[in-house]
Amino acid sequence: MRRTRAVAAAIAGALLLVTGVTVLSPPAAAASLVEVTGFGTNPGGMRMHVYAPDTRPANPAIVVAMHGCGGSGPGFYSGSEFASLADRYGFVVIYPTATQQAGFGNCFDVWSDASKRRNGGSDPVSIMSMVTYVQRQYGGDPQRVFATGSSSGGMMTQALLALYPDVFKAGAAFMGVPFNCFAGAADFPPSSSRCTGGSMNRTPQEWGDAVRQAYPGYTGARPRVQLWHGTNDTLVPYSLLQEAIEQWTNVFGLSQTPTSTDTPQANWNRRRYADASGTVRVEAYSIQGAGHSLPSGGMALAAVQFFGIDRSTPGSPSSSSSSPSASSSSSAPGTATCRVAYRPDSWGNGFTAAVTVTNAGSTAINGWTLQWAWPGNQQVTNSWNATVTQSGNQVSARNATWNATINPGQNASFGFQATYSGSNTAPTQFVLNGAPCS
Repeated sequence: MRRTRAVAAAIAGALLLVTGVTVLSPPAAAASLVEVTGFGTNPGGMRMHVYAPDTRPANPAIVVAMHGCGGSGPGFYSGSEFASLADRYGFVVIYPTATQQAGFGNCFDVWSDASKRRNGGSDPVSIMSMVTYVQRQYGGDPQRVFATGSSSGGMMTQALLALYPDVFKAGAAFMGVPFNCFAGAADFPPSSSRCTGGSMNRTPQEWGDAVRQAYPGYTGARPRVQLWHGTNDTLVPYSLLQEAIEQWTNVFGLSQTPTSTDTPQANWNRRRYADASGTVRVEAYSIQGAGHSLPSGGMALAAVQFFGIDRSTPGSPSSSSSSPSASSSSSAPGTATCRVAYRPDSWGNGFTAAVTVTNAGSTAINGWTLQWAWPGNQQVTNSWNATVTQSGNQVSARNATWNATINPGQNASFGFQATYSGSNTAPTQFVLNGAPCS
């Protein structure tokens, strides 16, 4: 008995590392974390906290951010970057606190039969009540609802995407497990689970069927999925990242072979799975050498960028903080007729920019490189949906594999993040494949 208690205590201690109780201070802003009681149907007996930044649009996006086992909503608020990002981009964050007891307390219920059925009860229904409350009280945009979480919260993230695909537009799961990985209460917590025992291996079809059975008959759009896992994670084994990839690519009817791979930052290895239109439906990050300690080091920002809420006005997903592998094909210089829309979003000494290239000519552009010169001291730090390089004040953005072709009247979009000091003046001229754009 003493040994069992010691093991549970050690695991709980490891999980507390990712709840972030003392890692970061609360964001320096007039807004504060507010507890909400009486938010609606609450079969999971959960607590609810909300962070709503003082500056936000009339219909802000909603992010549900969930802690790991042994943690709490206020702990995840203090220990993650989502509240500071909410200050920057104007979205509302819901921080649920789980109260289920499973070996060690405060784990989100992803094992009971009720938690695996749409509107079946338990924690998922409680969280849906929280989302409805924020939509009603804060004018939350029902078209921009997202889920994210760490460890147990990452597990619930994938559960919510399976159970409520008509509510959540995307999710970012850190150190989670595929939906329906746990057979029941006897198969939890991770210290004694078959799911996390290191040998879980189902076929993509079996994993996909589990998601489809959660909401039988649903034929609408499915939420995009971002997955994160440390290669040295022993509590929730790294091998489960591949199982989750198999689940969600099967749900989307995608190949198990990624459409692109890259390294956005040191030790971040990313695989992307895009559909025929070039939209990334699933992307998976392997964090080399990391244990059970995510998110950290800008990962929350990458999740927000994947959601597409990393700017002051709604827009299409920016996918992530860095570009995938690019095609080397290009059109002959001087043949492109084009228009460029450039939309920066600045804060302090940094900014992001969304760039849309439109083919205004009569023939397809097969491969493109867009070039411009900075009028100031701007310096690109990372990019997405194109490979962006800079030498001095000269910048080049080259197409990705899935957006190399721009048909007449169509467009391709990409984005980047950069730093500056002084004035952030926009470029005065863009050149596509050697031809000036309007």
